[in-house]
Amino acid sequence: MRAGSVLAAALLLAGCAAQAEGARDGAEDTTPAPASQELSGELTVYAAASLAAAFDEIATRFEVLHPSLEVLPLISDGSSTLATQLVEGAPADVFASADEANMQKVVDAGLASDPVVFATNTLVIVVPAGNPGGVKIIEDLAWPETEVVLCAPEVPCGAASLALLDAQRVQVEPVSLEQSVTAVLTKVAAGEADAGLVYATDLARAEDVQAVAAEGAERIVNRYPIAPLGDAPNPAAAQAFADFVAGEEGQAVLAEFGFGAP
Repeated sequence: MRAGSVLAAALLLAGCAAQAEGARDGAEDTTPAPASQELSGELTVYAAASLAAAFDEIATRFEVLHPSLEVLPLISDGSSTLATQLVEGAPADVFASADEANMQKVVDAGLASDPVVFATNTLVIVVPAGNPGGVKIIEDLAWPETEVVLCAPEVPCGAASLALLDAQRVQVEPVSLEQSVTAVLTKVAAGEADAGLVYATDLARAEDVQAVAAEGAERIVNRYPIAPLGDAPNPAAAQAFADFVAGEEGQAVLAEFGFGAP
């Protein structure tokens, strides 16, 4: 009996040694890999005003995938305002801009790198319901009696508006310059102006306004970049959210809200 026990022990040791040698020789290790860490904590997203509705929906879907994570209410404003806040030290995890110029300010400040373009947008003329000013073509914006409101030049929608008007050789004296496309839309809807230039996506769910096609608008395209911030309080969630926006489900939501593909 004792000799048999010694033999069995020797065989067991030999088997263990062979298994260890096989592992060293590149044999497949069947040990399960540890599960990836679930996202948790909070996520702060800064996004251009024109993205507000789409990003609210995207955030809701993202939270469903990551129930331990809370996406805080979206910080939404003109891209130039958001970029300035970030450069001045506002804490955030992700920045999504309505143009590449304002994203570049954040990159140049060392706060982000390798932004990814995830959507495009174009302009349209917006007028109050019933079009009381009689605006029918973009040249009508130059009429002295037509009160036009535009985004300020430093705001993406303002830069795009100036580019469009210059390309069409239309000179406009706006009655006001706003810091976000939402503000332009609000003033036109309230009847405080006869017309304005906003993104096509802003009209999808707007009330008390209607659209007038702007000739040449298809050639003035805003490209929207997104980037997780280098000093993000929640870097893992920041990268995952940016990837989700640029991924299949995020792109489907953006398309529903009228954004073009990158």
